[in-house]
Amino acid sequence: MRAISGLWRWRRNPLCRATDLAEAWVALAALLLILLIAPVAGFLVGGAAQDALQRSVREQHETRHSVTATVVRKLDPSPLDADPETSTGRDLRNRVLADWTAPDGTHHQGPVLASLKDPQRGDEFRIWTDRQGRMVARPLDSATASTHAVLAGFGAALAVGGLVEGGRRLIVWRMVRVRYARWDQAWDKAGPDWGRTGTGS
Repeated sequence: MRAISGLWRWRRNPLCRATDLAEAWVALAALLLILLIAPVAGFLVGGAAQDALQRSVREQHETRHSVTATVVRKLDPSPLDADPETSTGRDLRNRVLADWTAPDGTHHQGPVLASLKDPQRGDEFRIWTDRQGRMVARPLDSATASTHAVLAGFGAALAVGGLVEGGRRLIVWRMVRVRYARWDQAWDKAGPDWGRTGTGS
C-alpha cells in the first residue's frame, strides 16, 4: 500500500525526482512479487514435501512393525538416561531386559527403554521393529507428515518474500547512493563561494 500511495503522491508533483518515482515503482513491483510468487512457491514446496513425506509414511508403515515385548528384568539406569526427578511423565522410561518375537518368527532379547512406571518381570509393552526384529523408531504418522509439509510451504513462502524484500532494499540502497553522489557533484559545482554575497551573479 505504501508503494501505491507513494506513486499517487508523486503524480504530477513538480518536486518529484526520477529516483523518487523509480523507488515507488520498485516498491510496487516488490509488493506484487510477494503477493503473487510467494504463495505459489509455498504451494509448490508444500505439495512436493507432502508427496515425499506421505511416501515415507507408507514405506515406514510397510517396513516397521509393532510387536509385544516382555520384561525379563529391570536394568540399572544408564548415566545417559534422563534424571527421574527432572523428567516429565512422558519422558520417563526405564531400561529393561526384554524379549520379543520378530515378524519373521525369530526370538530376540536385549536392553530396551520401556514406557512402564515400575516394570516387573512378565510385564508387556509395545516396541517397533523391522521384519528381522531389530528395533527401529516409531513410524511417522500421516498427520505429522502433513504438518511438516505445511510448515515447509509456509517457510518457502516466507523465504521468497524475504528475498524479494531484500532485493528491493538493495536496489533502493543503490539508488540512494547514486542520489547522494549526484548531490555531492552539485555541491562541488556550486563551489566554495556558495552563499556569499555577490558571488555567482
